[in-house]
Amino acid sequence: MFRNRLDKVFRHLGKSAARQGISCFRIYDHDLPEAPLLIERYGDRLYVAEYKRRHGLDDDAHAAWLQECLRIVSEVTGVAPEAIHVKLRQRKEGRQGQYQKLDEQRHEFAVSEGGLSFLVNLTDYLDTGLFLDHRITRGLVRDLADGKDLLNLFCYTGSFSVYALAGGARSVHSVDLSKTYLAWTDRNVALNFPDAGSRHQSIHADALRLLLDAREPAYDLIVLDPPTFSNSKRMDDMLEVQRDHVAMINGALRLLRPGGILFFSTNYTRFQLDVHRVESPLVKDITRATTPFDFAGKLQRYCFRIEKPTG
Repeated sequence: MFRNRLDKVFRHLGKSAARQGISCFRIYDHDLPEAPLLIERYGDRLYVAEYKRRHGLDDDAHAAWLQECLRIVSEVTGVAPEAIHVKLRQRKEGRQGQYQKLDEQRHEFAVSEGGLSFLVNLTDYLDTGLFLDHRITRGLVRDLADGKDLLNLFCYTGSFSVYALAGGARSVHSVDLSKTYLAWTDRNVALNFPDAGSRHQSIHADALRLLLDAREPAYDLIVLDPPTFSNSKRMDDMLEVQRDHVAMINGALRLLRPGGILFFSTNYTRFQLDVHRVESPLVKDITRATTPFDFAGKLQRYCFRIEKPTG
């Protein structure tokens, strides 16, 4: 069953990716309960994650099951076993695991998306460094960025920042509490724009506090993709996206110049936008419009375009 399903989806998605010139895409995500795996392609390598579950197998039986699955994955995709990177991960809402490191080694390599290059790591972290579900959203930011000042909050590895620079942004500020990910952002920027200079600045700060304290408009575009929940000791406040999204969005609107645009996204599957408390009538749900072909019917995030009125 797993082989048949994987073969079908890989042929279909592989053709779509080839037509669009896309080398990084999701192939499979727990399509069958008997095969609770996540499979993504990054260039000539695969990222395979097994969702943690109560499988009822002893260690030897589970290892044999996983090896058989990986053999099928290799045969169907044509990717050699040594180029398949395997993880065990919890299925949890949001992106709470993105800052958890598995060991102390760095195994980065560059992949291509949208004519740009990004460093990914399939070995050392629970996430890869490039969230594939925002491929289209990144393109929207690039299309709007020419001559604009952009703020990228909870920037992770800075993919939105790189796209904004590619679109001709006048300045880009990337904000995160993780120095590890700010350094990764700087490497991604340098990989694409070694002469970016003062056009890009990485800022080590609590994005939630920055939004709550926001007063003066200074940006034309803002990207806000917070975690579902965070109680990091480095943060001044605990963050819960459902509880705090209105305060964060309104803070971002205060930072926007008139006519400026906020892209707000969340992975909280039960999220409900409290549109009546958002201080702008120009709110558009662009979740469907920003859903890539490889996430159709399976996307577990929301995305909104919110514009600051000019009047």
